[in-house]
Amino acid sequence: MCRELSSAHQINCSSVQADLQTPEDASQKLVQAARSLFELYSPGKPLQIDILINNAGVSSNQHLNDAEQGAIDATEFNRVYTVNVLAPLLITQAVAPYLPTDRSGRIVSVSSVSSSIGYQGQSVYAGSKAAVESMTRVWSRELCERATVNAINPGPAWGDMYKEAGPAFWDINQPYVDAAPLAAYNSEASVLAMAGPDAYMFDAVVQGPMKGRRPAFTIEIAGTVDMLCSPESAWTTGSVICANGGMKMSIA
Repeated sequence: MCRELSSAHQINCSSVQADLQTPEDASQKLVQAARSLFELYSPGKPLQIDILINNAGVSSNQHLNDAEQGAIDATEFNRVYTVNVLAPLLITQAVAPYLPTDRSGRIVSVSSVSSSIGYQGQSVYAGSKAAVESMTRVWSRELCERATVNAINPGPAWGDMYKEAGPAFWDINQPYVDAAPLAAYNSEASVLAMAGPDAYMFDAVVQGPMKGRRPAFTIEIAGTVDMLCSPESAWTTGSVICANGGMKMSIA
């Protein structure tokens, strides 16, 4: 991936593997990786981190006293909250001293529409994403002289996780997708092009079990992140931007 990015965008790219189940260690690894890359290409200059995207996360689908999975326990709660809440908190905290001092920094966290529409079976996951949105508002004030801080709340997105969720989750999700004005799908060539090698499967699943209402593609969500990282977004902070096809519409 780094080779592809470097070639396509003429940038210097490096990768680091860090386990967000141990966020104290992971946050330091990420900052050190940024420092190493910065020193390689900007020797003698103090480290500056311009953009942070809090994107990694884990899901959880379990009802209260679930008939198949049993009751939600502290282990499941801690698993999800460690990755989805504590990790972005510690990473943002670790990055904060290295943000620009002229408000040009950008922090974007990926939340979920689940935080606010009451998906069944997502007590733990939805709560973790609501926490991300609350922290976003706090950080937008604490870091206001350094960076804008926003979040986006995508709905379902086509990919391995969504495909593996299967018909049981698709059925729970259906009423919400039905209400999303941009979810209507009629085998448009432009949409199938975004599905790439999955085009045949995507078309069959959306026209069949999903009843002609499609999920997003990651490129459609990434565009919103790109906008929030641009200089033109400088007057937007503390906000949760809807990137879910209208499944949830922001009014405040």
